[in-house]
Amino acid sequence: MCPQSHLIDAQRPDRYLAPSFLPATSRALVKAMSWITTRQWDDWSRLLLLSLMILIAVIFQDYGISTDEEVQNIYGHKLLDFYRSGFVDRSAFEFKDLYLYGGLFDLTAAMLNTVSPFGEYETRHLLCGLIGVLGCFGTWKVARRLGGPRAGFLAIVLLMLTGPYFGAIFNNTKDAPFAVGMIWSVYYTLGVIRRLPTPSRIDVVKFGLVLGMTLGVRVGGGLIAFYLLWSLAFDAWATYRRNLADGPPRQGQIPSKHLAQLSLRLIPAGFVSYGVMAVFWPWSVLSFLNPLRAIETFSKFPLHMQTLFNGQEVWSSNPPALYLPVYLGVKLPEPLLIGLALGVGIGAVWMWRNKKTLSAAETAPVISAWSPVVLASFAPVALFMILRPTIYNGIRHFLFVVPPMTVIAGCAWSAAWTRARQWKPLYGHALGAMFFTASACVLWVMFALHPHQYIYYNLFAGGVSNAEGRFEMDYWGNSLREATLGLAQHLEKEHHGQPIKKVYRVVVCGPQLSSSYYMPPYLKLVKPILDGRRRDDFYIYFTQAPGCERLLGGRNIMTVARLGVPLSVVRDLRPEDEPKIAQRDTSP
Repeated sequence: MCPQSHLIDAQRPDRYLAPSFLPATSRALVKAMSWITTRQWDDWSRLLLLSLMILIAVIFQDYGISTDEEVQNIYGHKLLDFYRSGFVDRSAFEFKDLYLYGGLFDLTAAMLNTVSPFGEYETRHLLCGLIGVLGCFGTWKVARRLGGPRAGFLAIVLLMLTGPYFGAIFNNTKDAPFAVGMIWSVYYTLGVIRRLPTPSRIDVVKFGLVLGMTLGVRVGGGLIAFYLLWSLAFDAWATYRRNLADGPPRQGQIPSKHLAQLSLRLIPAGFVSYGVMAVFWPWSVLSFLNPLRAIETFSKFPLHMQTLFNGQEVWSSNPPALYLPVYLGVKLPEPLLIGLALGVGIGAVWMWRNKKTLSAAETAPVISAWSPVVLASFAPVALFMILRPTIYNGIRHFLFVVPPMTVIAGCAWSAAWTRARQWKPLYGHALGAMFFTASACVLWVMFALHPHQYIYYNLFAGGVSNAEGRFEMDYWGNSLREATLGLAQHLEKEHHGQPIKKVYRVVVCGPQLSSSYYMPPYLKLVKPILDGRRRDDFYIYFTQAPGCERLLGGRNIMTVARLGVPLSVVRDLRPEDEPKIAQRDTSP
């Protein structure tokens, strides 16, 4: 039985309980996988990525329009107009605060929508979902390079099972593409590092290209440059220490000289990244200091709102130092957290055993290779705890730390599996069975949450149902699509399948487009009139929005819920004598 199964509605437990044969199946699977060769692990990884692409193509239309998508879509069209007008139409640089962000995704989506057979937002969701698969591919590449083919496979599994990531790759068209750009930037950083002290030109150009694309989403991509600089500095120090053991330092052996030579080789990456950034974020090059202005704005974003943290309302502009670490601790799936703890432990033991030989030819390359991944995982969290910038919606703004964390976790699980099998084969089978059983349970909960996987909470939060009222849930308003379509289905039943000629007035408390986009012709979105001069018919709201429940009254006819947690509600504002049906829960 899966750990969260006891949290399910007792009236319908069979809908979410894991199969009773799951542990036995996991043991059989692990025993079979113990014979898989290196090449076969790669084949399984490729099959998993292909399956994920097919899954994206099947389910991308199940996801609603997120709160920010409307303005981001407009921003993309304005950027397209900027290029179409020959750089004359500069309205994109005056549109709200969107000019502070790169337009790589939004501009690409706007161009695709000129030829796409799907709806405007469905096209965006499909594109974002495929980019999310690209993030899994990049995670596999990094984990495979550092831990081998099996580590790569496990890293893909862990990232796919991470609700905040999988649930975001459809309609979080800002943070998800940025997370993908960051993990690929880490991968090409490793490409530069592996050939030190003379990185190849192709590796340098690839690094600059991906860095520029990442900056073309969010200016925070500049963190990658600091990760690379740290690795270069360590390599220079290690080289100096090794040369010092051979005699007095000579010209070129001094760390500053060595670092300067390496930096000169990376100059082409700077030009390439700046050029790519200029294409997708033209505002950034209107003034040389504009990227710094964006960084300054985001460091203390002028948004003063309350956000839920462990049962308390805290101000987004002054969050507790533990806000991000706690949210990571309750949002990431259990296998990932266990693997991350294993990785930190393995790394600490390795550093302790090699503390006297960190600059040796055998150990220095290991530290240089792992530094970008470790820094990409933990440095942003440490910076948040020190600087405490504006934050809300849990880990949304720091989603980019999740892929490198899965790399560490995947490599740690693989290393522990190998060590356990060396100790005793039975222990290896047991460890592998534990991984796949826990992963299958998380997968079962993800299926139960579909298409709202991003509200996932692990057992450290008590599961999704116990996290309600303590942590943020459907902050994107993703459930409004389901509520709107449910209302349409309700009316079709009410009219016994006959054509609906009457137009019903619907009030929505929440992002309007998230509901109106899915309304059939017989539903009309109207603004609320609170003085009783007009009689509206239905009221839709999502539970994340404060005060919506008390706004208009009426009686509940449908609740969009997952694992017993209400996400959106549809209320009937018509007189009692008009047709109605019983309230129902729309959990799958």
